[in-house]
Amino acid sequence: MSGGGGGKRRGHEEEHEEHENHERWLVSYADMMTLMMVLFIVLFAISQVDSRKFAALKNGLSSGFGAPVEILTGGDQLLDPGGGVAPDDPNLAGAAGNRSPQQAPNQVTDVNPQKVAELAEATEQAQVRGEVENLRKAQKDLQRALTKAGLKNGANFRFDERGLVVTIATDNVLFENASAELKPRGERILVALGPTLRALPNQLSIDGHTNSIPIRTSQFRNNWELSGKRASNVLVYMHNRDRIPYSRMTFTGYADTQPRLPDSDPRSVVVNRRVEIIVEARVDDSAGRAVEELGNQKQSTGRSGS
Repeated sequence: MSGGGGGKRRGHEEEHEEHENHERWLVSYADMMTLMMVLFIVLFAISQVDSRKFAALKNGLSSGFGAPVEILTGGDQLLDPGGGVAPDDPNLAGAAGNRSPQQAPNQVTDVNPQKVAELAEATEQAQVRGEVENLRKAQKDLQRALTKAGLKNGANFRFDERGLVVTIATDNVLFENASAELKPRGERILVALGPTLRALPNQLSIDGHTNSIPIRTSQFRNNWELSGKRASNVLVYMHNRDRIPYSRMTFTGYADTQPRLPDSDPRSVVVNRRVEIIVEARVDDSAGRAVEELGNQKQSTGRSGS
């Protein structure tokens, strides 16, 4: 009896099957969520800066080394020690060149606006003087070239705020009356000037001017068109003859808006008709007036005027 009962129990136990747990994924999900929460907590914690402690640290380092501590250029929000409590000064005399914190030199010196202005003015004056000397040398070279070509009086020279102005009269020199075609004498002057102008590093501006007598021809409706065409023809001639790059030259027609002499002067009819080649000074625009004053002040060669 007892043996039979024991066999039944064993058979019952063998027939019992272990059920599969279909909710095991919850454990992995919970672990993942826990890890993500910890990650965000750590990120949040390291993004917070205790400004008081940071300011105290900055003050301590500043006192020890005698220089402000910065992390990012221009970042002064976290570096403001206004509300910070500085700790006891550390003994960093050895690291600061055997100086105590009280003896550490101040690395940030006050800027003296007057000294800065004086330095800037001196720098500009030196630049102007150097450029004026370069332009005077160019003037001498141009005069020498004209003399060599037998055209000593072929051009006049002066300085204005743009640089060195080379003036060539148009009457019976460059052009006939109401014409923009270069005359042989005018070509000779440009041939003499061309090599020196080409060798210069300066920009060149060619300006055409007329007198106040109005014109109207089949080719030119007014003095604006005439002055512009004359300047343009000089520019093109120097490019073709001397290979001066177009990128170095500009031209402008001014008609009679910039006379050298007033209309009341009898000479104005001739003097105001001219083409000017400006060797532009290589200085800032603000220094242009200084170029004109210094250039004309000590100029000892060349004729001034038209």
